[in-house]
Amino acid sequence: MKFIDEARIVVEAGRGGNGACSFLRLKFMPFGGPDGGDGGDGGSVYMQADESMNTLIDYRFVHTYKAKDGEKGAGRNCTGKSGENLILRVPVGTIVRDAATDELIADLRTAGEVSCVAEGGRHGVGNARFKSSINRSPRRTIPGQPGEKRELQLELRVLADVGLVGMPNAGKSTLISAMSSATPKIADYPFTTLYPHLGVVSVSRYKSFVIADLPGLIEGAAEGAGLGIRFLKHVTRTRLLYHVLDVAPTDGTDPVKVFQAITQELLKFDPTLIKKERWLVLNKVDLLPPDRVADECKKIIDRLQFKGRVFIVSGLAKRGLDDLAKQTQYYLEENP
Repeated sequence: MKFIDEARIVVEAGRGGNGACSFLRLKFMPFGGPDGGDGGDGGSVYMQADESMNTLIDYRFVHTYKAKDGEKGAGRNCTGKSGENLILRVPVGTIVRDAATDELIADLRTAGEVSCVAEGGRHGVGNARFKSSINRSPRRTIPGQPGEKRELQLELRVLADVGLVGMPNAGKSTLISAMSSATPKIADYPFTTLYPHLGVVSVSRYKSFVIADLPGLIEGAAEGAGLGIRFLKHVTRTRLLYHVLDVAPTDGTDPVKVFQAITQELLKFDPTLIKKERWLVLNKVDLLPPDRVADECKKIIDRLQFKGRVFIVSGLAKRGLDDLAKQTQYYLEENP
């Protein structure tokens, strides 16, 4: 299934039913008085988080959704039937905004959470409501009110404990495939990952966490370069970031400058991302001679003056991954 994380739709709540203008007429009661009933309320539009969904692809093909109108009132004080509510199911982690004002309407973070995105119209009032001692045969009614109509911007932000950030070909896909059962595309060219992959890392029988492999970032991602601008938003949901760095790039780039460039893109997109816990994961150490691994990694760390935790790993050789997974589990338990 194609991963779609953005969609724009129009929702319209139902209109309230009109009130009725009616007078009771029976064989032995020719002037029975007003008996027009009220109309029914219009149906509202709700959004519900569904854990069985993982993409917004359904909303790419159908753009307009309308709830049922309320029925009009009838004689003998019969109230019209209220319109049926419309429930739209979306993946857990969906943010709903008003497309015109950018107002946040709902942030559906937990399975089963429900939020009203368009309120149904209020019912109309029949003429029986207006009878009084001085107005015994009123002909006044109030029509039903229209329901809310909104254009909504849906944005899915994947929910994961750990997010992988780094340049294309830093080895993120290999890392997640080695640590979990996820099967992302792996190749020797940039941008093999075109959409986020989620994997569950099992540390022990009853302990695990979710890790997200995001498409690689390049310089200028916060302004729209490459694929990064579409997926930087997913990083905001994570509790911990792995900054994956290739210690032996084949194109001759400087790992330190690469790290600084990615840090600047995170800062431009959302300054709060820099405050998020971030661990440096020095990857692809299997490409270095065994006797040079420690020296090369120390040089990079010293030049970066990185204050966080550092892990030296190899996704391909599955080196250092057990310790990384265990330390991650400890951190997540201590920082719920």
